[in-house]
Amino acid sequence: MRTSPGARAGQYAALLAYLAFLALPFLWLLSTAFKPPRELAAAHPTWIPRHPTLGNFRRAFDEQPLPHAALNSLLAAFGAAVIAVLLATPMAYVMARGRGRLARAATGWVVVSQAFPFVLLIIPLFLVLKELRLIDSLAGLVLVHVVWSLPFALWMLAGYVRAVPAELEEAAAVDGAGRLRTLVSVTAPLLAPGIAATALFAFVTAWNEFFFALVLLKSPEKQTLPVVLTHFIGAEGVADLGPLAAAAFLATLPSLVVFAIVQRRITGGLLAGAVKS
Repeated sequence: MRTSPGARAGQYAALLAYLAFLALPFLWLLSTAFKPPRELAAAHPTWIPRHPTLGNFRRAFDEQPLPHAALNSLLAAFGAAVIAVLLATPMAYVMARGRGRLARAATGWVVVSQAFPFVLLIIPLFLVLKELRLIDSLAGLVLVHVVWSLPFALWMLAGYVRAVPAELEEAAAVDGAGRLRTLVSVTAPLLAPGIAATALFAFVTAWNEFFFALVLLKSPEKQTLPVVLTHFIGAEGVADLGPLAAAAFLATLPSLVVFAIVQRRITGGLLAGAVKS
């Protein structure tokens, strides 16, 4: 179906407006991070700082343990990504290749579980972690991140598995390879891009997560970076805007870099799942 020039111009205008809307918070954050206090308190703020300064970054590092909080976030995100991939890979293979009612029921449950709100999960998880004595520990937070990211990881990897031609596995079976050897020697190497994309998705999700870390981590030395950012907001709800923007800008960079690297593979995985489902 051909699109008229007017309709095409409208589509591009809508796309540009949407991209500008998405970029607006980050640009505001970047601008605020480099503004001196006088410009932050100005009645008519400007987008571009007239007298840019690094003072907000120095205050952010002086007032809060940002490097230690970033290390906690890194450990929690890396642990969640590794465990989620180790669990999701064989489960996704069974979901994608299985033809029985159990496989179909598992696929449906994974889709439905995406509609669960945070609050529905945090109460039973809190009770389980309390029994395991994992409250206020990074290990407990990693476990929660795995539970939260596993359904989407399964969905992504199942799409990649369906994109692998079944004829390759049938040929390996004819040559005498068992199911496990076929999975390890034939399917797994072809899944490497999908596994990498899934791992990085789980990493970014855990890196940016705030609610679970706020509820489960109470000791200051164990708090993650998103929780530490709230310390720039006083008891009266007044934010120390300059250092907060500087710290938030630094906290945003790792996830943006990682997502920029893998976004094409993540999109490919989603499309593969959509086509094969």
